[in-house]
Amino acid sequence: MKKHALASVFKRYFATITVSVVGATLMVACATVDKPLNTLSVLKASFAERGPAKMDRLEQNEMQRVCSQAEMTGKAVDDKTKTRIETALYKDIPYPADGKYTGDWKLGERIAQDGTGLQFSDRIGAPSGANCYACHQIAPQEISYGTLGPSLYKYGVIRGVKDPNSKDSEAIVKYTWARLWNTHSVNLCSNMPRFGDAGILTTAQVKDVMALLLDPASPVNK
Repeated sequence: MKKHALASVFKRYFATITVSVVGATLMVACATVDKPLNTLSVLKASFAERGPAKMDRLEQNEMQRVCSQAEMTGKAVDDKTKTRIETALYKDIPYPADGKYTGDWKLGERIAQDGTGLQFSDRIGAPSGANCYACHQIAPQEISYGTLGPSLYKYGVIRGVKDPNSKDSEAIVKYTWARLWNTHSVNLCSNMPRFGDAGILTTAQVKDVMALLLDPASPVNK
């Protein structure tokens, strides 16, 4: 058989297969269109616990349900609901029992650089990172950073924090702690992780990141 004739046979053969597959796919789609897909059931059936990644990650709290609905519909959360949930979350912020909000900014910088944390491949109980540079500019020496979030460079300077332990700085220090612990307490549908509330960082680690942002000696404020 000549080359062009053989090519023609193959072309017709594969065209027939393609039409058959597409037709079968459309028939299945038409047959199931009236049966709503339970997305959560599909996720649970295909998700297996591994390491720090547990099944409870598939369960949404009220904040997550409200914000997911807003994202899907394109309609902002109404002010009454937004204020109610934010207020409740803010009241639940556990401030340091010892009254000390800052730790070691050098450790905070390591945490900001570290991208590990509650991933299925991480060791349970191992220290996590915050991966801050994935979304923010922070210290000036870091040339690679994300822009999903605002720049945090000069965070303390811009907010007039000369001593994070002083009474004058109390308001911004507490706000910063709340933002790191559970960002949804001040910005309901924020994309920022709930570092303390979700157990990504320990209290000591949050203090170190606080120092990175607020300590006048930190490179962030130079």
